[in-house]
Amino acid sequence: MYTPKLRSRLAVEALGTFWLVFIGCGSAIFNGKFLIAALSDGSAVNYGIGHLGVAIAFGLAVTTMAYAVGHVSGAHFNPAVTIGIAVARRFDWKDVPGYIGAQLVGGLLAGGALAGLVKSRGLPVTGNLAANGYGEHSPGGFGLGAVLVVEALVTAFFVYIILGATKADAPKGFAPLAIGFGLLVAYLVAIPVSNGSINPARSTAVAFFNGNDAGLQLWAFWVAPIVGALIAGVTFAWITGEDRAEMDIDGSTDDVDNAARDAAGNPVLDD
Repeated sequence: MYTPKLRSRLAVEALGTFWLVFIGCGSAIFNGKFLIAALSDGSAVNYGIGHLGVAIAFGLAVTTMAYAVGHVSGAHFNPAVTIGIAVARRFDWKDVPGYIGAQLVGGLLAGGALAGLVKSRGLPVTGNLAANGYGEHSPGGFGLGAVLVVEALVTAFFVYIILGATKADAPKGFAPLAIGFGLLVAYLVAIPVSNGSINPARSTAVAFFNGNDAGLQLWAFWVAPIVGALIAGVTFAWITGEDRAEMDIDGSTDDVDNAARDAAGNPVLDD
């Protein structure tokens, strides 16, 4: 097996992050609360999916894309994940900037698409794109300290799940399910607190278009998830007693034509 070309891995990271933002944030924007007038008396009935449905949407978005293209790039779709697994020595630091750039591009394209859909209905985009926030912009009114702690904690555990589910002796084919369910339950806690980030690309994607102080508060949703990911990356091997540094989470291919090449032009083997 070979390491896929970097351009293929970056394209997949952009694609997967687009899907995550479009499905997860789109579910929150258009279907979190969906009021329909009852036929009997015209009173409003909420057919929306609520916080549980939005959490499920984020989890399924990651699971489906991990199964679809995870073999190409490792299915990070999240700058905090990329940094966390690099710290755990499961990913090459030289590829970190490219991955994060691709994730931001994919996320921003999805954010722009969602903003366009909102505008197409004649609705205001400002404050209506499921942006993350604290204080008055927190769904539950949580302050900055609570938001930072929760975001760091749930991201740390999410990265623990990724590092554990991708071991060689983990059940084959089940890693995307474990990762998707891990993200789902993390969002169940995080949505009422911060609207659920766990992913700086997800936060940036909608903050760019949302306005309403989302850009001013965006720093918190880079700092806290990355801190959580760093904690997980540094401590996973110490906690479990297992050092899997030789197992990169960066994709693999058996197609030599799509293999990355070394300086001599030889295909790079997937270690």
